[in-house]
Amino acid sequence: MRSCSLAEHADTVADICKALKAAAGAPVHVDKGGVHHVVPIPGDKRHRSGRVDISALSRVVRIDAEARTCVAEPGVTFAELVAETLPLGLMPAVVPELEGITVGGAVAGCSLESLSYIYGGFHDTCVEYEVISGTGEVITLSREERPDLFEMVHGSYGTLGIVSLVTFRLIPALPFVRMEYRHCGTFAEFEAALRAATTATAAGADPGVMPVFVDAIVFGPDHLVLCLGHMVDSAPYVSDYRRDGIYYRSVAERAQDYLGTTDYLFRYDTECHWLSRTVPPLEWRPVRRLLGRWFLGSTNLIRWSRRLDRILGMRRRPDVVCDVFVPGARFAEFFDWYEAVFDFWPLWVVPYRMPQPYRWIDPDHATGLASGLAIDCAVYGKRNNRRDVDYSALLESETHRLGGIKTLIGRNHYSREDFWRIYNRDAYDAAKSELDPDAAFDDLYDKFVNDHPAT
Repeated sequence: MRSCSLAEHADTVADICKALKAAAGAPVHVDKGGVHHVVPIPGDKRHRSGRVDISALSRVVRIDAEARTCVAEPGVTFAELVAETLPLGLMPAVVPELEGITVGGAVAGCSLESLSYIYGGFHDTCVEYEVISGTGEVITLSREERPDLFEMVHGSYGTLGIVSLVTFRLIPALPFVRMEYRHCGTFAEFEAALRAATTATAAGADPGVMPVFVDAIVFGPDHLVLCLGHMVDSAPYVSDYRRDGIYYRSVAERAQDYLGTTDYLFRYDTECHWLSRTVPPLEWRPVRRLLGRWFLGSTNLIRWSRRLDRILGMRRRPDVVCDVFVPGARFAEFFDWYEAVFDFWPLWVVPYRMPQPYRWIDPDHATGLASGLAIDCAVYGKRNNRRDVDYSALLESETHRLGGIKTLIGRNHYSREDFWRIYNRDAYDAAKSELDPDAAFDDLYDKFVNDHPAT
């Protein structure tokens, strides 16, 4: 893990500022380096403008074990970060499940995980951002200093400025996680268990109480598994899902398990949730032992999928890879629709609680999501090759109808009017005028919505 002083960090930032000023307001593409967790889109025009390289911003500046805070540059991956904090008995409160996700990416895209029913997204644990504006100025934002702009940075996907430094909170951690799997035969049973778990363990927000991880894998309408993780000091055994074992398959079969804390945090990484099953030999033990180091793991799988798209020619439509957040009060309604229309499993389910309505969501639209528990439903790999049905568009439409919101990492179909009924146009334009007045970075709608999607 690379580290640096604040002075070294400032030198790197100065070079980036010079590059932006040299561009003189012309559109730029920010090159972060590494693997991008964005679904390739046919006809995508992103990345075609001038390039500003920020890949050097990939160092930890400071970990304060006593204050339980960390200061890191945006390119630090969570795998690197956890390797530094766990020996100190600490971890970020929200650790995205794929090792290659970076601190900056988690802020820009609002990453979540199995403590999000307590803490919200990773961005909700952040206390300060250093941001480079489109004009090459360095601005410090916090909940006390320009909170209006601070609250607009997360969820902006890099369209307002370059996050160059992040200060965030850490929580206590233990070496192992004991997993408890509650298998439910009906949605009603599952929903009741999920709500009971998130209510009973909400005390995990208390610094004196070790929080319980809560997520779920739905294997079908009659097999829904609530996954509860309890941090513990010792374990009678530790399962390994890095090579031979397959985590999501073990959940379908077991009632209990033990993992090292690092392996728990990145339990979905080896298969990139269940992307490996699209190439069946990758789930055969001999193949995994022989070729796993080159093909398994989210970084490898994403890289290979992109290479194959270039070699074979991108499919007419990419598979549906998307997270949608629906108000908890309408979760049952969404699930009934999903079973009838999508019928694609496994489905990853993560309870989520907004500490307050997010400023970047239209106030009326945010009401249902922020009024109680929200539910993230993650669809990973639904084939979308029927000529008469575009499942991506159907999922977007139903999520909107239920008062939910979707991530923008895949295909998006909104008209400009519908988009700005969900996102807060006034707040976004105000932030854009201050942080990027010359439009060096893309507009949020123009960056993510293809006006002529593949049909």
